[in-house]
Formats: sequence, C-alpha cells, structure tokens
Amino acid sequence: MKIPSSIWTLLIGILLTLVSLWYGQNHGLLPIAASNEAVLIDGLFNTMMTVSIGIFLLVEGILIYSAFKYRRRPGDDSDGPPVHGNVPLEILWTAIPAIIVIGISVYSFEIYNDIGGFSLHGGHDAPITLSTVKNKPGSAIAATLTETANPNEDHAHMGMPQQTTTQTVAQSDDAGINASPENANKPADLLVNVMGIQYAFIFSYPETGVSSGELHVPIGREVQLNMSGSDVIHAFWVPEFRLKQDVIPGRETTVRFTPKTEGDYALICAELCGPYHGAMRTHVIVEPQQAFDQWMQEQLVANAGNLDQAVAMNPANSSVSEFLAPYTQEMGIKPEVLHQVHQ
Repeated sequence: MKIPSSIWTLLIGILLTLVSLWYGQNHGLLPIAASNEAVLIDGLFNTMMTVSIGIFLLVEGILIYSAFKYRRRPGDDSDGPPVHGNVPLEILWTAIPAIIVIGISVYSFEIYNDIGGFSLHGGHDAPITLSTVKNKPGSAIAATLTETANPNEDHAHMGMPQQTTTQTVAQSDDAGINASPENANKPADLLVNVMGIQYAFIFSYPETGVSSGELHVPIGREVQLNMSGSDVIHAFWVPEFRLKQDVIPGRETTVRFTPKTEGDYALICAELCGPYHGAMRTHVIVEPQQAFDQWMQEQLVANAGNLDQAVAMNPANSSVSEFLAPYTQEMGIKPEVLHQVHQ
C-alpha cells in the first residue's frame, strides 16, 4: 500500500517536533542555575534551542533528500525541467520565519522586562570620575575623586559606610538588570559597590566599609551591585547566574540578583579591556549567612590590622631609613647605601 505524501509529511513533522522538544529541554549545554533569575534566561534559551533544532533538522533533511532524490544518474545528460517559482511556497517560507522571529522577539522583550531591563526611570550619566587604585597585601582599595559635592557618592565609591544607604538604593534610577519599576523603590538586602579597573574588580560593602578583591554574598538575599569603571569598559559576567552587564567609566550601572546555590563561581570580564584582559578573573563566593558574617568579621579585623600597620610606619614615628627599609629590601638596596644617600 502506497502511503500518500501528505501522510508522510505529517509523520515527519510530528517526529521533528518531538525530537526538537526533547533536545531543547535536555541539551545539557548550560551550567547550573545558581540564581533565581537564571530560570527565566534558561527558559528563553531552551525555547530558542527547540526552534533552532527543528529548523536545522528540517533544512538538512530536505537537502539530503533532494541530493539523493534528484542526483544525476549514469547516462542521463539532460537538464531538469525549468522552474520559474512557486508563489505559495515562497510565501510559506517567508511567513514562517517571520512569525518565529516576531515570537522570539516578544518573548525576549518580556524576559528582559521581567529581570528589570526596562526601567521607567531610565538611565542617566553619572559624574565623570578620576580613580586611582592602590593595592595592599590582603586588601584592595579604590580611592575615587569626583566632581560632585555629595559626600555619600564619594563614600559609596570608596567603600565607606553611607549614612543613607537604604534611601540611596530606594531612589536609585540607574539603568540595569533588575532595576524594573516594581524593584526600583525596594531596597536590596545587600548593597555592594563594584569598581572595574585594569585588570581587577574591587568590591566595597558600604554598610561595613570592607573592600575585597572577591565578591562574597549570602544565600537567599537579594544583592544589588552598583558598578562603575575607572579606565575602560569592562563587563561583569557570572555564567552560573546568567548575568552579564557592562561596567562603564563615567556611568553607573546597576545589577540585582538573588543567589540560591552555595558554591564558588568564576567572575569573568567579558569585554576586551587591554592586553591582560584574559587574566581579569575573580570569584563569587555564595555561602550561608553565618559563613558570610564570619568572613565579614575577618575582613574587619584584617583591615584594622592594616590600618595599625600603616600608622606604625608613619614617618613621624620612625626614621627615614626605618620607614624605607621594607621597600629597599625588596629592591635589593643595602641599608648602608640608603644611609649614605640620606646623609
């Protein structure tokens, strides 16, 4: 019994649909979803993967079938019948991709809006900043000079406690992920200021004044990152959070996320920022609240120790030779040579 071509087309269509749906949900290409916002991005990615697999199988199947069906046979040197076009077919293969593109565009728009991409407040340019960065053992401090007269803004960039942290977050109208209207007036559980420099990220906790070269956040608490750059454009990218946002000099961008899975995740700069761009990596440590509090206390003690050491090395409390001794030792300069130069 000969099966009609319409039945074959229906059966092949059903098979392609089932294969596409299965692979679109079981591709295993994404890392673990370590934030609440990752689920939305994964849903969009899975939908696009399903559609892409279906189109790929359909197009490749037609090509293979056509290459076999209409192959040149031995002894046949004739040309095939001329074809001047098929208007219904052309309308079909134009309309279907158009519908797919429009559907994915609308879906993408909704997802981007759900994670706060479209804020009614819009974005605005932050004051141009001139930043200098000093590195000390065990800590990283970004000292920022701004043209603004608002002391709270200076404190926020320098990692110093703000007097109106909650009010500042509630009134923030910077553009960024999760800065949506419903979240704009809701302060985050944890505020962290991020400074991007060549080639490191500096994280400052305004509530405690702690600064660190790696980001520590507690599980289940919404985190807001206020990010700015000191030199060139960088990008804050954590694949497990499905989170990527540009860090731009002279402009503050805001990111919100809620970590849900404990672990150590790579934070990567995803914007070419110089010859050592590939080395601009650090860690995001997601840990229980108790472990986070313990880490914060350790940082406070370490910062206090660094301050005491700096005070002890004050030139007013020591001779020039004593003050310069740690540095000259690293440079291989003998103390007696330094003493002669000083005289």
